[in-house]
Amino acid sequence: MRRFFRIYQQFVRSSLQRELEFRANFIAKIFQNTTWIIFFILILLVTFAHTTSVAGWTKYESALLAGTCFLVDAMIRTFAYSLMELPQQVRMGTLDFVVTKPVDSQIYVSLRRVNFDQIGPILASLLFFAYGASNLSRAVTAVDWLAFAVLALCSTLIYFSMMSVFMTLSIWFVKVDNLWVLGETTFQVSRYPFDIFPVQLRQFITFGIPLAFIATIPANALRSGADLTMLALGVVYAGLGLTVARLFWRYSVRHYTSASS
Repeated sequence: MRRFFRIYQQFVRSSLQRELEFRANFIAKIFQNTTWIIFFILILLVTFAHTTSVAGWTKYESALLAGTCFLVDAMIRTFAYSLMELPQQVRMGTLDFVVTKPVDSQIYVSLRRVNFDQIGPILASLLFFAYGASNLSRAVTAVDWLAFAVLALCSTLIYFSMMSVFMTLSIWFVKVDNLWVLGETTFQVSRYPFDIFPVQLRQFITFGIPLAFIATIPANALRSGADLTMLALGVVYAGLGLTVARLFWRYSVRHYTSASS
């Protein structure tokens, strides 16, 4: 574990040095990455200017949901964005140097780059989340907050697992440039309260493909109170997702033949 933290310190240091080499570009990226959140907030405010609720979700509850979703996305983009570079590494053969390093290849591929330009989206997400949480109509207990924290962690791990599996597919298909976009497109569903979907679809994207656990279920812990069943399911899905991502990565690396083969 100590060795991992020493390696990760080097990841953080090299990532920060790379960003500060072109500071104007770094600031521009922070602004750009924050802008799309601001536009979504404006759309949300315009929507609730004409109605008091959508599928039972009030403006503040929807802000809580959106803030949670944006925060999970920003955390993945901050700490696991290097996954996006995997298809290029496969095509160029630079993955060869990764799998031969004396470090876990999946950790290296996933975490070697810390994306500091996500500072803006993280702060915007937290502010929007706080705006929604501070205006809820019910008193939130300490148990509710604890359940939310655990579910938010589980949602981040679930999303990471999904993106890891998507990007690992590049080892098999090589020339696939839109795997990250595929993952992001799937993620878009999580921005909206799942109560807007028909019952059958809602059940599928809750228990079949656990997209509801990315934002709706954690937000519900504060909106309606902690649900121990959903909390347990969130932990199970996070553990299962990480296990599948790990096994699929190891299986794919064993069959990786490199770009020069």
